[in-house]
Amino acid sequence: MTFSESVSTCLKKYFVFQGRASRSEYWWFQLVVSPSYYISTYLKNELSYFFLGITLFTLIPAISAGVRRLHDTNRSGFFLLISFIPFIGGIILIFFFIAEGTKGKNRFGPNPLKNITKKRSKKK
Repeated sequence: MTFSESVSTCLKKYFVFQGRASRSEYWWFQLVVSPSYYISTYLKNELSYFFLGITLFTLIPAISAGVRRLHDTNRSGFFLLISFIPFIGGIILIFFFIAEGTKGKNRFGPNPLKNITKKRSKKK
């Protein structure tokens, strides 16, 4: 999945907490969300308000993409609550997000990468 496909998919699935998200979908979207969060947090000028707006606009899609990413690794979305454990929770979640997704179908749905390859082959 490319950067633009990832961002558009995550924004289209704004409130979708079902299904699965591939690693590329999740991490490309995080490339938008994470820097805007850190800039809005640590930069104290007029530009930080712009990035704060981006952060607030992408908060729910980032959570839903995280839940779908956990589903891809065959884990419940409630594992996202591990992030409330200081320091260790975030590290554990990073390992969950980095892990390769379940091959084939799992209890949360079909493999998200198969849908992408089918769409690309139809375009050609």
